[in-house]
Amino acid sequence: MAQKDRTGIDRRSLLAASAAGGATTLASGGVVLAQAPAAPPAAATPPPASSAVAARAVADLRDPILRISREVWANPERSLHEAKSSAIHIRELQAAGFTITSTGTSGTPTAFIAQWTQGTGGPIIGYLPEYDALPGLGNAAEPRQTPGPTGAEVGHGCGHNMLGAGCTGGAMALKRMMQQAGTAGTIRVYGCASEESQGVKVYMARDGLFDDCDACLAWHPAPIAGTGAIRMAANNSQRIRFRGRTAHAGNNPWDGRSALKAAELFAHGINLMREHVQPTSRLHYIYENAGVAPNIVPDFAQVWLTIRGVDRAQVVAMTEWARQVAEGAALATQTKAEYDLYYGMYDLLPNDTLIAHMHRHLSATPLEWTAEEQAFARACQKEMNLPEAGLATRVLPQLGEISAGGSTDVGDVSYITPVGIFGWPTMPLGVSLHTWAVTACGGMSIGDKGSLNTARILAGAGFDLMTDAALRKAAKDDLVRRRGKTEFVSALRPEQKRPQGIPAFLLKTGEDDAFSGVRSAG
Repeated sequence: MAQKDRTGIDRRSLLAASAAGGATTLASGGVVLAQAPAAPPAAATPPPASSAVAARAVADLRDPILRISREVWANPERSLHEAKSSAIHIRELQAAGFTITSTGTSGTPTAFIAQWTQGTGGPIIGYLPEYDALPGLGNAAEPRQTPGPTGAEVGHGCGHNMLGAGCTGGAMALKRMMQQAGTAGTIRVYGCASEESQGVKVYMARDGLFDDCDACLAWHPAPIAGTGAIRMAANNSQRIRFRGRTAHAGNNPWDGRSALKAAELFAHGINLMREHVQPTSRLHYIYENAGVAPNIVPDFAQVWLTIRGVDRAQVVAMTEWARQVAEGAALATQTKAEYDLYYGMYDLLPNDTLIAHMHRHLSATPLEWTAEEQAFARACQKEMNLPEAGLATRVLPQLGEISAGGSTDVGDVSYITPVGIFGWPTMPLGVSLHTWAVTACGGMSIGDKGSLNTARILAGAGFDLMTDAALRKAAKDDLVRRRGKTEFVSALRPEQKRPQGIPAFLLKTGEDDAFSGVRSAG
């Protein structure tokens, strides 16, 4: 019998209906999950007083919040290329009175840190905006596949234009709330570049940039509104290179040693591992280089492998096994193997205190759609051959313990400081992330509402953390309990100073022109 969480939702059904991507994404496969019964009476507590105050602050900041979302949507940039997108966030933060304390943060040209402080001795609350887009998902704000402002090559199919606007907008709204109340404390905005590839949060965490935070807040676009104890997977990314000896494949193949055969044998070994790893583990790979012509014995081949597991210990053990498979494949083919573990992240550590508190703010935020927005959503669903159920209209009950297969660089942050995170509807029910419909909805009023509503939730929750020492202590105690004896040790190699594949134009001076006038860190 499938295990159920404490809401009574069947875990197997939930995961079968889910599409993991980014931080806490739950993609419903139909109306039943997304239109779940109202939360039980125990959860029907009065809305936080800060919610209404946050709503007013966000209303005052509507224009800059929507400028962020709309401009980033109209200028989509892939991971590590987000020069315009990060500059848009920096511009609006500076206009709102934040100081840009770092750019090129932790070796990533498109990352930054912004900060605002009032008084002395107050807590530090962080926000985690993302702003990179995805290849092949450019789309107009129309309910059909149509090239967007920059064509179809790149688009915000994971909704990071809205994610970034909600987080940065929440920080700006919290500043207004603190000014009105005279609250002491520091708001820190981490410009989290390249989440879709080699997320900078992992580098920031290694560099100790979250060590003094009392908590960090974030959200992710989803087809539903909800939060819960969802464990995203730990992850290692590696490239395995095989080097052999070339020869004429017809005349004298015996003089060659095929790197491709080594890569094929390695992949076979990885597939043989699958029977003997935990059901929660994931092993997936592609061939990045497999030779140039069949009549030439390939002297070079390269495999890109991702390993996921429920925690770092499981991933580390499987990685060592995969390394041994690579060595064995090289021995069997008389080639040489190079194992490049270039990136890794922790599992996402839930925080029960912040889950419950964020859920109160979600429940206090109306989910309201116009007839035109529901029609747009149903048209997207029709185009994708999905049930025409429209957009979610209520917040899910708080979700219990669930392990998901996807990964997020928020995981590293969650082992250092308490993290509060949730999903909010910006796409139709049943629609998966990393699809054209997410881009389409993110460029019109559905996306606008997502940016504004999440800014309200994040500002209200941030104000509560700023003003409630007991809430902060409970969140920290929960982190300590969940983390147990696990010591945070970054998966990055000490010599890995920056992500691989940063474009040359951003490295030409060590600091891109878009960020001139502010210092670089990391």
